[in-house]
Amino acid sequence: MAIGKYRWTICALVFFATTINYLDRQVISLLKSVLDAEFQWTKTDYANITMCFQLAYAIGMLGAGRLVDKMGTKIGYALSLVLWSIAAMGHGLIRTTSGFFVARGALGLTEAGNFPAAIKTITEWFPKKERSFATGIFNAGTNIGAIVAPLTVPFIAEAYGWRAAFVITGAIGLIWLIFWFLLYEVPAKHKKLSKEEFEYIHSDNDETPVQAEPVKSYSWAMLFGYRQTWAFALGKFFTDGPWWFYLFWLPDFLKEQYGLEGTTLAMPVAVVYTIAAFGSVFGGWLPLYFMRSGWPVARARKTAMFIYAALCVPILSAQTLGEFNMWYAILIVGLVTAAHQAWSANLYTIVSDMFPKKAVASVIGIGGMAGALGSILVSKSAGYLFDYLKPLGKIQTGYFWVFIFCGFAYLAVWIIIHFLVPGMKKAELK
Repeated sequence: MAIGKYRWTICALVFFATTINYLDRQVISLLKSVLDAEFQWTKTDYANITMCFQLAYAIGMLGAGRLVDKMGTKIGYALSLVLWSIAAMGHGLIRTTSGFFVARGALGLTEAGNFPAAIKTITEWFPKKERSFATGIFNAGTNIGAIVAPLTVPFIAEAYGWRAAFVITGAIGLIWLIFWFLLYEVPAKHKKLSKEEFEYIHSDNDETPVQAEPVKSYSWAMLFGYRQTWAFALGKFFTDGPWWFYLFWLPDFLKEQYGLEGTTLAMPVAVVYTIAAFGSVFGGWLPLYFMRSGWPVARARKTAMFIYAALCVPILSAQTLGEFNMWYAILIVGLVTAAHQAWSANLYTIVSDMFPKKAVASVIGIGGMAGALGSILVSKSAGYLFDYLKPLGKIQTGYFWVFIFCGFAYLAVWIIIHFLVPGMKKAELK
């Protein structure tokens, strides 16, 4: 009997929202050389501006998760996207460096709503065995956004100016809202969802289907009392930093290492995130394959995550091999970002493995806050390190030290998660 596939329409909506989310946050890194010249930024200035985004993102994550759990996915997601689109377009009005601090803070605060709402949506619409695959698919939107950005932003800026690049990309999100309100509703209330697909969505779930929104949410203090929360939060704290470093500093790395800037960045950056997109989808599929082979959820998830953690280590060889040919470095960075995305798809999914639906967005918010704080430390430290080493002609050495951290962070976190939640037991919330 056919069970229907409407849940994948919902996954597509989340995918496109995530694509827009990353397109908007990526614009500034691709315009860095133009903004450097106009505003006379040092690398520390740029690090501080990215830190402002990350700090606001951390604060926003904590509040966004609670907001989505209280308001419900439909309204919470829509509100976040409207606000971050306005913040993204607002960059085009900035006249001073201090203005960029305000604009990046506003963007970080509002963009924080995407992942709590996205993971909650997937939790509501997919059975446990398909959640990592669905998460891998929508999480690939982070890479598609990062691919679309270098293929469009430099050319828009060259033709119409850097202000237009912010305004045009920021306005795209408002189009998504039309489809969201036309196509989305919780499964229990959706008129296009068949009875067979509704039953399939809840076939391996021991919770009562959500009948209406909003629903009761759990306090942060209560959630911090569980090892499951700490496993996710520590995972995000130590492994979000490498991803944000690649996202914000890859164009600068290519400029310092190979002299690329402007439109010449388009193809290398696009190749990196194209590879990463495949990693995200594969990363969600592999544990599904293990589970279909009879493995329990915890074993499938942890085995896959160990593989992805190990694949992050080759970043240490990027500069050495890149001396022979730039494309060796590009392919290695692509492999590592793919491994991160595969890791991330499963790290997000363990929240829905270990928590009831009513708490998922709040826990994702806590972890997102931890990840943003960890990213601030990486970005801020990198900016100071590069400014210190550049006058000495040793900025490449600085990148290598950051790559050492990025390479081994995932294996360290895998060990932490293994000992904190060895069987990934579900939290019994009171």
